[in-house]
Amino acid sequence: MLNMKLFRIIFIILKLFLNLHREFDEGDGESPYFVYNGRFMKISEITDAMQDAIVARGCFIVGITSSPDNDIEIVIESEEGTVTLDDCVELSRIFEEKFDRNVEDYSITIGSAGLDQPFKVMKQFVKATGTEVQVLLKDGRKLRGVLTGASEEGISLRYRAREAVEGKKRKELVEHEDFFPKETVNAVFPWVECN
Repeated sequence: MLNMKLFRIIFIILKLFLNLHREFDEGDGESPYFVYNGRFMKISEITDAMQDAIVARGCFIVGITSSPDNDIEIVIESEEGTVTLDDCVELSRIFEEKFDRNVEDYSITIGSAGLDQPFKVMKQFVKATGTEVQVLLKDGRKLRGVLTGASEEGISLRYRAREAVEGKKRKELVEHEDFFPKETVNAVFPWVECN
């Protein structure tokens, strides 16, 4: 009797897994993130639904994540200046208009990219050009300097480093401006002076 119940439970789990797997394979190859109206909703659907409203607020999408419990987080950044509380409240309201909370149980958080978070999208790099940043390189070095350029190939940074100078006993600060291919960069953060 116990073996038969265990067999049925395993069979149901396998059947659910195979159905979910088949639905994923028949889609466009993107991973489904949360269930909406009894089907898997993809990040691309959230992006399509929210993109115009986010742009209308003078912002852009940095990232969208979702947990298996339908905890959705949309991270935005302002094209110029900072994201305001009004931006987040209005975008949350628009999200709730587009995706009915009574139909599907979810929580939504809309916030700005934090100062302690690395840049994730090219628009962040472009916006930060001319400002001070901290760069973590894959060889273990940490550099602080002014971001002078950014492209899909990498970043340009003007920075100062202590180096031995011929004819001097002590190391001195030497200014550099170097290009770092994206393969050599672990992360780039906005620089925030803590007093």
